[in-house]
Amino acid sequence: MTTYYPSSSSQSEALPTSNGIKPAGEQPNPYQTAVPGDVPTAVHNLLSSTKALQEVLRLWSVEQATEGDVSDLYVKIGHEFNITISAFAYYQIDLSDIHSIPAELRTVLEHCLAEDPSPDVLVSFMPDLRKVLYKLLKGLHSRQDKWRAVSHILGGSRTTLDSH
Repeated sequence: MTTYYPSSSSQSEALPTSNGIKPAGEQPNPYQTAVPGDVPTAVHNLLSSTKALQEVLRLWSVEQATEGDVSDLYVKIGHEFNITISAFAYYQIDLSDIHSIPAELRTVLEHCLAEDPSPDVLVSFMPDLRKVLYKLLKGLHSRQDKWRAVSHILGGSRTTLDSH
């Protein structure tokens, strides 16, 4: 099983980090709550973190959250992403087509946070953010039937990704 690290050294060099976005692969994983192969929990936690990101960005735009708060949540998303990749890998379901999501998300966040916080700035970056999050959701959803089939064969008790 391969662990995906959202920020390789080449990405870290290519993307500026002056706005406090920490490469997600550099931190230990304090968020791992899903057991190996627990796809529903992994997906639920990842999607919950992306919803929280949208809220913390809204708070940042009205100066009620800091760049550090956004960065910390980005790191959490990176960890949740790795857990999700691992959960699907447990069933030998490849998610390599969405491995670029953390780097794409990082790019959007860095560009957004390079601006002064304001609701208008947030509005201007939301389409790009939503595009990345939609790609993630679509990639996960497209594996749902395959995961159901494989987990049923292996005796999995949960059979839907949207049970949460």
